[in-house]
Amino acid sequence: MQGFRLGVYVFKDAEVVDYAAPYGVFSVAKRFDPELDVFLVAESMRPVQTQAGLTVLPNYSFADTPAMDAFLIPGGFGTRQEMNNGNLHRYISSLPKSCLLTSVCTGSWIYARMGLLDGLAATNRKEPDRIEASHLGKTPIDRLAEIAPACQVSHARVVDAGRLVTGGGIASGMEVGFHLLRRAGYDEEFICEVARVMEYTKAYQQYQHDIDYFRPALNRASA
Repeated sequence: MQGFRLGVYVFKDAEVVDYAAPYGVFSVAKRFDPELDVFLVAESMRPVQTQAGLTVLPNYSFADTPAMDAFLIPGGFGTRQEMNNGNLHRYISSLPKSCLLTSVCTGSWIYARMGLLDGLAATNRKEPDRIEASHLGKTPIDRLAEIAPACQVSHARVVDAGRLVTGGGIASGMEVGFHLLRRAGYDEEFICEVARVMEYTKAYQQYQHDIDYFRPALNRASA
């Protein structure tokens, strides 16, 4: 392995589990392969107050342009503002094509707003909170379909559409983390060992194959 670097974007009111779960997967995996790396990226080098007041310090800002193999956007209340964050959109557009664009939960709304999910499949959180379930809101996965009508909405735990990899609900960040190890070239034995150390084996086995692999060319051929 030549290593794999995951940059996790943090912003005001980002959902804690969304970014902490994939970060935790890579943190444990790094014990087995020190070439793995994971770090926080923010718009600027200032403390970031995420959901419920948990404040974190980013390792890099946009201006630092850290090298990475995958960029992950978590969900949370803050995604409603991030959808219109021009600086974030420009940063994403500047990333090399070799960098995977990934998300957890409502993080996929950002890629949807940018038009990056058009013609691809993606997922989002399927279980609404009380406001979203009322007449005042909308289930996040339904809003994804509204933001990106040209996107094929999937209910899978993880959707791998090539460069774009999206995770469903809040806790799906675990599965996104494991899948990114898979995309980095690590085999199932390695991933299962990481899950074992995390005492996550039963849950991993439950979701291990809940992955929707979407390839536009293949889907057109089968249509």
